[in-house]
Order: sequence, then C-alpha cells, then structure tokens
Amino acid sequence: MIGIVDYNMGNLASVINAFEIIGANIALERDPAKLKNYDKLILPGVGAFGDAMEHLQENGMDEAVKAYAQSGKPLLGICLGMQLLFESSEEFGNHKGLGLIEGHVVAFDEKRFDQKLKVPHMGWNELFTQRETPLFDGLDKDFYLYFVHSYHAVCEDKYAIGKTYYGYEFVSAVQKENIYGIQPHPEKSHENGLKIIKNFVNL
Repeated sequence: MIGIVDYNMGNLASVINAFEIIGANIALERDPAKLKNYDKLILPGVGAFGDAMEHLQENGMDEAVKAYAQSGKPLLGICLGMQLLFESSEEFGNHKGLGLIEGHVVAFDEKRFDQKLKVPHMGWNELFTQRETPLFDGLDKDFYLYFVHSYHAVCEDKYAIGKTYYGYEFVSAVQKENIYGIQPHPEKSHENGLKIIKNFVNL
C-alpha cells in the first residue's frame, strides 16, 4: 500500500489518477500516526514552501514524515514535496525544511541566465540523468518531463540523480538512500512520468 501525504497543499487529483492508471494500491493519509503502516510514501505539494511546512507542523506530520524516512522505506517528494526534503528555502523569507537531504532551495537567479527567460520555469524540459537509479529504469539517459516552479534545489552532486538546463543548470531530481525527490511533475508528464511512478511503485 502506498500512502499520499494529505496536508492541504495542492490538488492531489492528478497524482491519484496517475497511480490509479498503473494499478497501484494508494490511499490519502491525513493521520501522522498511520504513515508507518504504508510500504511507500509520496510527499506531493503545490504552493509556497513556508505555508507547506506550517501545514505539516500543525498536527506533527513533519515529524512523522521524518520518522518514515528514517525507517528505510521508500519516500518520494514531488515538486514542492521535493523541495521540502531539504534543510531550508528562501521563498518569501527563510524557512526551515524537513532536513532529510543536505541542501537549500533558492530562487532562479535571472542574472545568471544565458538568455532572456521567464520565471516561473513552466513547460516541458529535459532531465539529464546523472547516475544510475531505479527511479529511471527503462528510460533514456535524457528525457522530457513537465515543470512548473520558480525555485530550485542547490545540493552536493552526490545527491543529484537528474539535472535540467533553464538559463543555467540546476538539480531537478535527487536521491539519498531510500529518499527520492523530483522537481518536475511525473503525474503530468505522460509516458515518461508514468514510467517513473511505476518504477517507484516497484522499488
């Protein structure tokens, strides 16, 4: 059974739909005490980092997610959910994250762009695989996914399993042991996204 952390951040319908398409056994979970009952856990999210952390902290869901990660069972953060895995974010002030992966979340630095580009980074873009990971089994070394974000993670290369170029190169997918994160939306990325979801289910 796969649990999706439900903490009032974003529309979960497309995430649920993607897992149902591949026949996964999923459930939304609002009770922190029940997270430990799931074989795998999804931390989704759309919106602002600070608001998301407040929602997680309201009933102790933040500590429950941390405990789950420490159990060794697979955890996948999607979009904002990936950003929450890090130590902090500078989105609308400085906010502390879950601290499960060393690194920080920063705004796109438009001064570094090699051409005039709009922020947020929105639409299809290429993810360049950095190392082998079961999350990308069966996919080409480089493949397209759907992105919508104004902030991105900065971390050591040892955690980066995917990078993307938008004005400059940034980390778009991470893995630290059993903890995975992906900045684009696999649930909105057609066949490539469904393949990633299926790989996670099969871990």
